[in-house]
Amino acid sequence: MARVDAFEVATRRAKERQATLPRAVAARYDYRTGRIVIRLSSKLEVAFFPRDAEGLENASPSQLDEIEISPSGFGIHFPRLDADLYVPGLLEGFLGSKQWMAARLRRLGGESKTATIAPASPTDGRVGGRPKKGAAR
Repeated sequence: MARVDAFEVATRRAKERQATLPRAVAARYDYRTGRIVIRLSSKLEVAFFPRDAEGLENASPSQLDEIEISPSGFGIHFPRLDADLYVPGLLEGFLGSKQWMAARLRRLGGESKTATIAPASPTDGRVGGRPKKGAAR
């Protein structure tokens, strides 16, 4: 009996999601811009560079031109790469798993961008870190 109840709850939850969340209705690789473009049931189009998504970062254009949409519209699948993306996650800015996103943020955070920071980065920590507050300079 518990299995029937769990199935009914899951079915009801899926119907609620489909009624409230935008779903993918079309997806394509745009060769001109080099982006994946997803058209949603809300008529909005979302586009992103493959290099920014887990499983697509090293893909060639020919590997990206075949995209399948799951029956629910909540997933897109790239058969030539065996890669999947979750549409509601994409809309929240998640282009991969939590672990992949965290590693990507760590890598981006470690890049120095200014002329002042770049020379200081290798020596940081060697002289005891930050000076104490109120220390003479």
